[in-house]
Amino acid sequence: MKTYKYKINGTNYNVAVGDIENNVAQVEVNGIPYKVELEATKKSVTIVAPHRPAAAPRTESGAKIISKPTVAAGAGYQLKAPLPGTIMGVNVKVGDTVKAADTVVVLEAMKMENAIHAGRDGKISSIAVNQGDAVLEGAVLLTIE
Repeated sequence: MKTYKYKINGTNYNVAVGDIENNVAQVEVNGIPYKVELEATKKSVTIVAPHRPAAAPRTESGAKIISKPTVAAGAGYQLKAPLPGTIMGVNVKVGDTVKAADTVVVLEAMKMENAIHAGRDGKISSIAVNQGDAVLEGAVLLTIE
């Protein structure tokens, strides 16, 4: 039991509070036992609204601003790295004509050299990598027109 001392209107009270079961407390005031029924309190419930994403930004006219990758007309076929690695060699120059089966780049990945073929016939319009460059999967190696 937990004991408390109170002074009410000049009178001293020794109050001991015992166990509380089913909202009924065992209380002893100045040696006299009492059963005190406590008022049941309702716990407040907090309702949390689910998170909603912010609306897409809009222009002054109200149109949505959506960024899309731009592709230049006639940009050609972009040859991309099939896996991450290091460029060991570039076997072509800008302006060279290649066949689909020609090896245009040698890529070292996982301690193995991989021959990267052109994939289509055409003319090399740009080269985006140099020997020794580290590239990620999907990185553009060169462009064929």
